[in-house]
Amino acid sequence: MKLNLTRPLAVFDLETTGTDVAKDRIVEMTVIKVMPDGSKDIKERRVNPTIPIPKEASDVHGITDEMVADSPTFKSISRSLNDFLKDCDLGGFNSNRFDVPLLVEEFLRAGVEFDMTDRKMIDAQSIFHKMEPRTLTAAYKFYCDKKLEGAHGATADTKATLEVLESQIERYAGQEVEDEDGNMIVPIVNDMDVLHEFSKRNNNADLMGRIVFNDEGVEVFNFGKHRGTPVEIVLSSEPGYYNWMMDGDFPRSTKVVLQQIKVRMFNQEQRL
Repeated sequence: MKLNLTRPLAVFDLETTGTDVAKDRIVEMTVIKVMPDGSKDIKERRVNPTIPIPKEASDVHGITDEMVADSPTFKSISRSLNDFLKDCDLGGFNSNRFDVPLLVEEFLRAGVEFDMTDRKMIDAQSIFHKMEPRTLTAAYKFYCDKKLEGAHGATADTKATLEVLESQIERYAGQEVEDEDGNMIVPIVNDMDVLHEFSKRNNNADLMGRIVFNDEGVEVFNFGKHRGTPVEIVLSSEPGYYNWMMDGDFPRSTKVVLQQIKVRMFNQEQRL
């Protein structure tokens, strides 16, 4: 089917050195850029992560240090990749929780500003788990009636994800489900704004959900001793907490949001 797009949708998958967004690196990336007219532009790239690939990771995706030794680093391709993804919404499988945060982390590490403002994030896994809780291999069989060959390879997984997303839109068109408030809604339509809202796991302020918006739209911490406490209150009453987080092992994308809040507080104080 043809996706109803008002701007390009970049469906992508990453193979990495591990699952820690703050520490691990990309070793392979495939992007299928779907244009509003239905045409597709596919980019595939092995990446030298500049750190060793653990055997546990290689056992999953089959990529070893030797296989990426002569590949470009992410920093060397970051600007061209940023240009390729400019003005694109982002789609993937478990992408809201892992692929997008790790991609943004790589851009920040490379010193490239990857603007997430107004980007829609369409997570086929989130839709799948809410409608039919299973894995990508099962999703491909369930929705497309095909066996996923080459699972855990970026290209095979990316192509399967796009087919699953298209099939989800067709299968669930007009189907009602009950939302968290007990209201019946029709969440699956061929519209990226609607799918973005349905894909969201929670109201994150940062990509990893360390900081979230509460019911009043205020940023609150979502971990540790200050869970549920507004960030501004913590930074005012315990200034050292900001330095602890900025110096700590938190994703750069979380630190960027924390810094933005602190700058906003400073500007508000200057206006008083």
